[in-house]
Amino acid sequence: MAKLGKRTRAARDAFAGKENVSVEEAVELIKSSANAKFDETVEIAVNLGVDPRHADQMVRGVVGLPNGTGKTVRVAVFARGAKAEEAEAAGADIVGAEDLMETVQSGKIEFDRCIATPDMMPIVGRLGKVLGPRNLMPNPKVGTVTMDVAEAVKSAKGGQVQFKVEKAGVVHAGVGKASFDAEKLAENVRAFIGAVSKAKPSGAKGTYMKKISLSSTMGPGVSVAVDSANAE
Repeated sequence: MAKLGKRTRAARDAFAGKENVSVEEAVELIKSSANAKFDETVEIAVNLGVDPRHADQMVRGVVGLPNGTGKTVRVAVFARGAKAEEAEAAGADIVGAEDLMETVQSGKIEFDRCIATPDMMPIVGRLGKVLGPRNLMPNPKVGTVTMDVAEAVKSAKGGQVQFKVEKAGVVHAGVGKASFDAEKLAENVRAFIGAVSKAKPSGAKGTYMKKISLSSTMGPGVSVAVDSANAE
């Protein structure tokens, strides 16, 4: 068994006996243990009582975190003409059509979010096997297939987070940085949980949210009381 480092041991000792705590207490614990040499990301994982293999149990959505993510998001936009100019003016990092498709097909993916106008989808559709596994495929359900590319670009860069349940029934995302004020982190956490709650699919049976955990990039996780997290 691997030997634990001093920092890891200290964090685990601090978390010992603390389970199903409030969002605020979890945030304080995470912040106190996040002492790496870089600004750690605060990550949330939500275990859901769904089986995403069934279409009526798929969970996906988007949420604008009130205090942003603290991360620089690189945005690519598939558009032509005036819409391409609109995307560039809004701050898109990469804008193109067939040329961008060829770049992606070559394996060069230098963006974190992909947006497309509806007329570009025949081109973007060819990239499904490349963008799909990376959760980068534009989708109208989360606002990344749209004619309002300027708003989509601004939202992506301003703290919008997409989520999609994985095969094991887990949804996870970064909800801020350890350097954020505890109050702002707690607001982001509650906003994310609220969005996942609203995205409950029609086919979900029994307990929807089973477990919520918070952690920092280099730290252990702490479980959050589901009832507390869902409280307004």
